[in-house]
Amino acid sequence: MVQFKPPADHPRGATGAGRSIYELLRSQMADGTRPADAPVPSTRSLAAELGVSRTTVTAAYEQLVAEGYLVTSAGRVARVAKPLAAAVPLHLPTQRNAPSESTLSDFGYRLQAMGMPALPQTEAVRFDFLYGAVAYRDFPTLAWRRAYKTELLSVQQRLYYTAPEGDASLRVALQAYLRRARGLICDAEQILVVHGSQQAIDLCARLLLNADDAFVFEDPGYLMARRCFEATGATCLAAPVDAQGLDTSRLPQDKNTRLVYVTPSHQFPLGGVLPITRRQALLQWARRQNAWVVEDDYDGEFRYGQRPIDALQSIDGEGRVIYIGTFSKAMSPQLRLGYLVLPPELVPVFRQAKRLTDRHAPVMEQRVLASLIESGSYERHVRRMRRENERRRAALLDAVGRYLPKDAQVGGTAAGLHVVLWLPFLSFKDETTLVAAARQAGVGIYPVSTLFAKDAPAVQPRPAGFILGYASLTVAQIQQGLQIVGDLVAHWQGRFMPAIAPGSR
Repeated sequence: MVQFKPPADHPRGATGAGRSIYELLRSQMADGTRPADAPVPSTRSLAAELGVSRTTVTAAYEQLVAEGYLVTSAGRVARVAKPLAAAVPLHLPTQRNAPSESTLSDFGYRLQAMGMPALPQTEAVRFDFLYGAVAYRDFPTLAWRRAYKTELLSVQQRLYYTAPEGDASLRVALQAYLRRARGLICDAEQILVVHGSQQAIDLCARLLLNADDAFVFEDPGYLMARRCFEATGATCLAAPVDAQGLDTSRLPQDKNTRLVYVTPSHQFPLGGVLPITRRQALLQWARRQNAWVVEDDYDGEFRYGQRPIDALQSIDGEGRVIYIGTFSKAMSPQLRLGYLVLPPELVPVFRQAKRLTDRHAPVMEQRVLASLIESGSYERHVRRMRRENERRRAALLDAVGRYLPKDAQVGGTAAGLHVVLWLPFLSFKDETTLVAAARQAGVGIYPVSTLFAKDAPAVQPRPAGFILGYASLTVAQIQQGLQIVGDLVAHWQGRFMPAIAPGSR
């Protein structure tokens, strides 16, 4: 007689008992208790034996037949399907052995070999200078809620997928806004709405690079972008940057170079602003190389003391620049909305690739943003955020001067939402130790050395450098956090360097 006890998570009854019968018979077929072509009890007899309804047993049998475990025919009892004689056990072992031969693609092998940068530590610290983070209290909650409610209540003929290039209302609004704010010259048809700048970079990598190509990348630069390009198998040609951004006099002349990635409005992470002479030289180099220029304008709206510099795309007369913009810094990185402004010849293939990737970006959020841009609310919000972040930047510079040694230097202060703090009396090898000590003291700071290409020769020994984002902190938090960092640095100097003269802080 079959011993049947419904498990605790399957109470006796139609659903629980039927599932238990199904699992019992399936396991008996897999381990050979019921061999291939062996008959199984009739639904009537098994129901009587187990004390359940015949309907419950019938439901279990029908499921086993649908999945191919049982075969039935008119006038014959149900039997175990013959292919199960060589079946793999259905219950997975607690420890799975790796397959003898890996089945990853070349892309998968490259990702596996390169590794991915660790995400910032998630445990909270009191004063976190995390770059890329913005303050929750700065989000335009009331304006967003009003616009969202309006869009939510608007009646649509039907709910269905929309165009991969993005909602027309947002693309039209963006076309006008980018002309006013960033000097871009484009049609709405050239705009492709994506899931943040990271998807834009990924699309550029997959559509513009082959494994035997090369690409030029700022050194140091945005690591997640470099990883996207490297994942194609293309060779990275690191180009050094200085206080004015990418050093165009040192651009490589490799004939296989197909793309250059650049952050001209606020070089990431060092903060240089690419001057007009270098912008022109970069476009001339791209023409000679027949290469694309990927312009990542990740925080170009935030420039202090003067009007934001127009985008590189605004002086591109040949259609070589692919412009990437994002709402992550002005609104929120959790919104996951960005956009590409493409040369006309690239529009069709980028739309097709976007459609294959995820059909389209969230429609409701696109229409809300379009409404905010059209009403002027978005630009008012950006102006307010520029004033708030200028206050934070001033507080940071004041705190560095007050709490850090006099030879500490701060770079990239003219624009953006972060700066780089250089400590010339420490080596870049000391960054990890100071980062750990600061975190233990409740302060999050982030080393700059991880953003340098490992195989690029250093022109001179690098000092310790730290990226300090300030957009998510209050003025008081910035001051308190840097006071703690200053105390740690003073302690470090006292232990490992000659005594500091009084008053040097």
